[in-house]
Amino acid sequence: MSVSLSSVTVRVPAKVNLQLSVGPLRPDGFHELATVFQAVSVFDEVTARSRSDVGISLTISGEGEGQLPLDDGNLAYRAAMSLAEFAGIEPVVDLVIRKAIPIAGGMAGGSADAAGALVACDALWRLGTHRDDLSSLAADLGADVPFALHGGTAIGTGKGENLTSVLTRGSFHWVFALAEGGLSTPAVYAQCDRLREARPVPEPYVSDMLMQAVRAGDPVLLGKALHNDLQAAALSLRPSLGQVLEVGDDFGALGAVVSGSGPTCAFIARDEEHSLDLAVALTASGVCRTVRRATGPVAGAKVVG
Repeated sequence: MSVSLSSVTVRVPAKVNLQLSVGPLRPDGFHELATVFQAVSVFDEVTARSRSDVGISLTISGEGEGQLPLDDGNLAYRAAMSLAEFAGIEPVVDLVIRKAIPIAGGMAGGSADAAGALVACDALWRLGTHRDDLSSLAADLGADVPFALHGGTAIGTGKGENLTSVLTRGSFHWVFALAEGGLSTPAVYAQCDRLREARPVPEPYVSDMLMQAVRAGDPVLLGKALHNDLQAAALSLRPSLGQVLEVGDDFGALGAVVSGSGPTCAFIARDEEHSLDLAVALTASGVCRTVRRATGPVAGAKVVG
């Protein structure tokens, strides 16, 4: 771990929802969820640097460069403000984010950056904030931010912010097909509500088969257990995603699912060689903007040298 007084870099992973069970709409406008997150090896890097004057500056390169706000409309910026307020200090930091996680892609890139900013600023400012307090600040920023701190594999309940670790055997091989343009998470949830408004919505749950698959490290069983209640809504808003899922299936993916609110599509492979073959096939098909191969689970936000 490399920490100096002038600069700290944190690497933070994307997530995939192995299962996303969406319950009825709550009085507060949110949905009760039961989801199984897995952190995967598609990373953003958040660097916090000292500056001479009070304030926060934000610079972003890579995925989404020029498309994201650089002020308090950005979760990473708000994370630095939130931590400074919690610690009772003035925020003094230059944040530099190098993005590989797609924006509005259903892989929690904004949440990852917020978690990275919390950890980086905490180290830069030498605060030593307790992990429970960081998690509480993370939950206030967004439902997926605590998992970006946590990493690994975990069950999320409530809005997804209440986490329970899941023991996972081995490593799973993933291929992600990234789409042109994003999908709005609120729009996908609203469409989900519209699609099922004529029938009763059951309480969310976690699949026993999925839990068995991750605990056994069984990619075949995991492929059968992948499920996302938001998938129908994402497909209705972006019908072309159906073709992406079909291509993955045609080329032997063990399972396929729209990640989170989409539009990224996630495919589980047998092993590293199969993931390479699947990535080549998806790229050659022309049905997606680009492809990322990854493994999971990986650790959450952590300081790197």
